[in-house]
Amino acid sequence: MEMMTLVSLCLATFLSFLFLKRIITTTKRKLPPSPKWWLPVIGNLHQLGPNIHRSFHSLSLKYGPLMLIHFGSVPLLVVSCPQVTNDIVKTHNLNNFANRHKSKSTNIYMEGGRNILFASYGEDWKHMKSLCMAHLLNNKMVRSFEKLREEEIKVLTKKLEEACSSSSPVYLRKLLLTLTSDIICRITFGRKYNGEEGGTDIKNLLVTFNEFYGKFFFGDYFPSLAWIDKISGVEDKMKDVNNKLNGFLDSIVQEHVHANHQEPSDFVDMLLSIQKDQTKRFDLERGDIILILKDMFFAGASTTATLLEWTMTELMRHPECMKKLRDEISSVSAHNSYVTEKEVEKMDYLHCVIKEGLRLHPSGLLLSRISTEDIQLNGYDIAAGTQVVVNVWSIQRNLAIWGHDAEEYKPERHFGSNIDFIGSDPKFIPFGAGRRVCPGMGFAMVLSKLTLANLVKRFNWKVMVGPGGDDHKHDLAEASGVDVCRKFPLIVVPSLVHA
Repeated sequence: MEMMTLVSLCLATFLSFLFLKRIITTTKRKLPPSPKWWLPVIGNLHQLGPNIHRSFHSLSLKYGPLMLIHFGSVPLLVVSCPQVTNDIVKTHNLNNFANRHKSKSTNIYMEGGRNILFASYGEDWKHMKSLCMAHLLNNKMVRSFEKLREEEIKVLTKKLEEACSSSSPVYLRKLLLTLTSDIICRITFGRKYNGEEGGTDIKNLLVTFNEFYGKFFFGDYFPSLAWIDKISGVEDKMKDVNNKLNGFLDSIVQEHVHANHQEPSDFVDMLLSIQKDQTKRFDLERGDIILILKDMFFAGASTTATLLEWTMTELMRHPECMKKLRDEISSVSAHNSYVTEKEVEKMDYLHCVIKEGLRLHPSGLLLSRISTEDIQLNGYDIAAGTQVVVNVWSIQRNLAIWGHDAEEYKPERHFGSNIDFIGSDPKFIPFGAGRRVCPGMGFAMVLSKLTLANLVKRFNWKVMVGPGGDDHKHDLAEASGVDVCRKFPLIVVPSLVHA
C-alpha cells in the first residue's frame, strides 16, 4: 500500500512538472536561456560544484552571457558580460538593482541586513556610508594613517626576519591577516586586539565569522525545508558566534564611552561624537555603531589579506614577474630601509601586479542584487524578485575581452591601459560598481601596494614542500565561500635578499 502511494505521488509530480513546463514555454514572456534538465524542488543545484563562480562560468559558455537558473525555488539571473553589467550597475541601478539580496547569514550577522553592505538603498544607507567615507575611508583620511601602516609593516618584517634567521616556515596568510586586522583595529578601535596585547584575539573571530558566512541554508532556497537549518545546529552556532562578536564590539564601545575623550582619537570616538550631535540628520543608535564596525572590520581585513596571498602565489609561480617587480622596487627605493608610500606611488609595474591579482582572483564574488520590478534586459523579460549575480570572475577572464591569454598571469597587459579598478569600466570591477561599489578600495590598495613592495624588496620566497613531496606553489585551488581565498595554505620559507 505504501509503495503504491509513493508511486502515485511520483507520477503526479512528474505529470505536474510536464504540465507546468508546457505552460511556461507557451507564455508570451521571453526568458533568458536556462540549463536543461532542471529538476523539481532543487532546480539547477545538481549542476553546480563547490566553486559556484566556476560552475556559472562553465554553464554560461553553453547557454550564453545572460542565463536564468534556479536555486531551489529562487530564480537567479547570472550575468557574464560587461554590456549587461553596465545596464545593471549604472543604467537601472537607482530604480531597480540598488538593493542586495539578504540571506539567512545576513539576517543573523547583520541584524536583518541593516549594515552598509546590505541595507536597502535609501536615506539611512546614504548617511551611514557618508559617515564612513567622511571619517575613515576618504583619500585624506587614508593618507593620514601612513605612519601607522609603516609601524605595522615593520612588525611583520621583523617576524619574517626572525623566521629567516632560523630558516623556519611561515603560514603567510596568518601573518597577512594579523597585519590587516591589527591596522584596522588601531584605526577603528584605537588599539590592537590580537591576543598578544591581551584580551580577545579578533583575528580568530574574523576567521570563524568568514567560515560561517558562506554556509548554505536550506531556508534561503527551499522555504519549506527551513527546519533542516534548525535541527542541523548551524543556525544556533552562527547565533552564538554573533553574540560573542556583538558582546566584544559592545565592550569596546563602552570603553570609549567611559573614556569620554575630549577629541576623537579613533573611529569609535568619532561615531560616538556623531551620536551626541543634536544637529545630526539621522539617529545613530548603539546597534548601528556596532553594525558599522562590523562592516569596517570584516569587509576589509580578510579581503586585503586574500588579495596579498593570491598575488604572492602568482609571483612565486612566475619568478620572471617577481624579478621584474623587485628590480623596479630597488630602482625606486635604492636604500636599505623600508619602502615608503611616496616611493610606492612611483612604481608602475607594482600597480600592474596588483591589478592582475585583482583580475584573476577577485573577492566577494557572489553578492547578489535583487530586481525590485519587472524589467527588460538585452531583450529578455526579468521578473521582479529575481536575484541577479554579476559573475566578475567570468568577465575578468573573458577571452574576447582580455585576449587568448586571459587565463594567464600577465601584469604587463595593464601597461598603458586606462581601465582601472574604480568601477567605471564593467570589464574590470573587482570592487563592484555603481552605488554599491566598495567604499574601502582606496584603503585596500594603499595597504596592499606598500605591503607587497616591502615583502618583495626584503625577502626571497621559497614554498615549503610537504612531507609527501607536494609543492603547493602551483596550486590554485580555491576555497568555497564569499571570500575566495586559497583552499590550501601557502606555507613559505623566507630568506633575506642580501643575506
